[in-house]
Amino acid sequence: MKKENTLPVIFQSISALLKALGLPKPKHPLIALVDYKDIKVDTSELGRGYLLDFYKISFKAHFSGQIRYGQGHYDFEEGGLSFTAPNQLIAAATEEKDYSGYTLLFHPDFIRNYPLGKQMIKYGFFSYSVAEALYLSDGEKKIIFSVFDNITMELDTNIDHFSQDVLISQIEVLLNYSNRFYSRQFITRKIVHHDLIAEMETYLQHIFKTDQPLVNGLPTVMEIANHLNVSPRYLNDMLRSLTGQTTQQHIHNKLIEKAKDILSSSNLTVAEIAYQLGFEHPQSFNRLFKTKVKVSPLEFRQSFG
Repeated sequence: MKKENTLPVIFQSISALLKALGLPKPKHPLIALVDYKDIKVDTSELGRGYLLDFYKISFKAHFSGQIRYGQGHYDFEEGGLSFTAPNQLIAAATEEKDYSGYTLLFHPDFIRNYPLGKQMIKYGFFSYSVAEALYLSDGEKKIIFSVFDNITMELDTNIDHFSQDVLISQIEVLLNYSNRFYSRQFITRKIVHHDLIAEMETYLQHIFKTDQPLVNGLPTVMEIANHLNVSPRYLNDMLRSLTGQTTQQHIHNKLIEKAKDILSSSNLTVAEIAYQLGFEHPQSFNRLFKTKVKVSPLEFRQSFG
């Protein structure tokens, strides 16, 4: 029996992807906008997953159903945007051939010599999972579609010295609107997100009540995100939007609370407390404590007489 190939399909160029989808070659080798209704081939071959060497921004008009946020689920039916950075593994769902929408593809080389090429890191949603897609209101959809229309018109125009400038400006507009709409989404789904925050706080309290930090070291952002079933970047951006603090700052806050409890109620040395809380070096604990509390651990203890 022939062994099933489970390796992902790798697309190193936009042209190769469009060819696999049965579409004409792109009008520009480094950027393309695909309308899903134009795809005529069976995409089930992509079911084992695929890797792209370029950015992918997709609007799925009928991307409906239940999406998981942490331990709960959220129903949506309005469609939305998802974002994929180069070399991220994409799992192709079997039902994807039934949805309509658009996908914007652009290669890192297209933006490399522009300011946007150095600023892509600020668009954290490229690190979100599919379950953390951006779900758009009707008004927001109109804005996104207008940007897609502008890109389409520019690609249909003969390429000249201004084409790249215009297209990159449209990509930047799309990304900046996406940042704004994600900020809105964090607020409008605050009940779901506040549940996540509460669960994170409970988990951190549990960690610092046990000897887990002594054994495994300080809890990490990745550990917290995995426990909550969300991506680290989504968790960080959500917390910053709703609380003004990053995931790391929340971890440090819980750690300092625990340190204060131990300092005020035990005879353990500062070094022993540092090791118990997961620090490899007591000096690191001293620096963090003084930064947060404005006094050293020893000075804090002495304030209790």
